[in-house]
Amino acid sequence: MTRPSWDEYFLQLAQLVATRATCPRRQVGAVLVRDHQILATGYNGAIRGAPHCTEVGCLLVKNGERESCVRAVHAELNALLQCALNGVSSKGSTLYVTDYPCVHCAKALVQAGVVRVVYMKDYPDPHSEEIFLSAGLQVEKVKAPLLPFPAPSEPEGAGHRPEG
Repeated sequence: MTRPSWDEYFLQLAQLVATRATCPRRQVGAVLVRDHQILATGYNGAIRGAPHCTEVGCLLVKNGERESCVRAVHAELNALLQCALNGVSSKGSTLYVTDYPCVHCAKALVQAGVVRVVYMKDYPDPHSEEIFLSAGLQVEKVKAPLLPFPAPSEPEGAGHRPEG
């Protein structure tokens, strides 16, 4: 069995977090980490107490050339808000996220002190790169890790109890 790198490990967790998304249009997961410790996770979905878009449909408005859901909070912002809600600083952290952040999330990440973003899939927002470059954030695109890693094999005889 090959042990995953830290980046692979946290990206796999981001993929798992994305499965909780309540947006039928895009499933994004984010894991905020510092010193190999998870600070918070987030996925995209409706604000607390609001009906989920998977249940009632998206409340879309035109936003430039794209449509945007009014009740949705992006995964990156949800992770940052979890830190704020729980009194955890995100300063000096790394964000592992399934999709490249939009410009609004990019600005929030910069302001929250995130220093590195690792992502797997592109997102069509050319302004995010400009925000990250001007702030000096390290941004890396990596190939999506396989999810899930194969479970470790049990040693022979493990899990078997003798009769009697």
